[in-house]
Amino acid sequence: MKSKVLALIPTRLNSRRLPAKALLPINNLPLVMHVYKRTKLSKKVNEVFICCDDKKIYNVVKKYGAKVIMTSKHHPNGTDRICEAFKKIKNNNKYNLVVDVQGDEPLISPNHIDKVIDYHLKNMEVDIILPNLKIKFTNNTNLVKLVTNKKNDVLYISRANIPYEFKNRVKYLKKHLSVVSFKPQSLINFGKSGVSELEKIEDIELLRAIDIGLKIRTVNLKGDSFSIDIFEDYKKAQIQISRDRYFKFYR
Repeated sequence: MKSKVLALIPTRLNSRRLPAKALLPINNLPLVMHVYKRTKLSKKVNEVFICCDDKKIYNVVKKYGAKVIMTSKHHPNGTDRICEAFKKIKNNNKYNLVVDVQGDEPLISPNHIDKVIDYHLKNMEVDIILPNLKIKFTNNTNLVKLVTNKKNDVLYISRANIPYEFKNRVKYLKKHLSVVSFKPQSLINFGKSGVSELEKIEDIELLRAIDIGLKIRTVNLKGDSFSIDIFEDYKKAQIQISRDRYFKFYR
């Protein structure tokens, strides 16, 4: 039987650093709609929903023909938001995987999404697949980094530069890419468990998964992607979208 994959895109109106960024126009299309349309370009995803917390987003994306689910305004993060949305979908037991595609990465690669899905379908003993991009050493705390073992199991996730340069220099870090694949029951277990202490300290929700013993593995990807966190990121996306290889397929 062919595997079925659901993609959920969490977004909220009152983002802290750049309010209402989901609706910011990039080439006459709201930011979150770029994410939606690029996720639809994935060859492995069967269905896509935007999961939002405000009627303003709901009404706008509906006008563009997107499937959308209204969720609570009180979720601490996107993973809890997609967990609520997943429970609202009828016959959700038909899905083998639920893929969380962050709603603030308008240049996300459909190819990256497909590679994450392919890797997870071949490693179904793992609860969560969290891809990474190899980047040069940086002190940017907005970038979330991974430490892994030789099997690519994720040992820890941090905003700090890990591993720490105590004895030897670190040339490259593993940057967390914002496409996360869950086994459905693992997503539900995550939602049930509540915010963890490590999660509160670093403001990284997947530290909760480590806290409750879910197995996370990473897959190495090539290319680049970035989230829109501040106005400078937004300006960068506006420049890059016009020469992006996927934009011509949905513009």
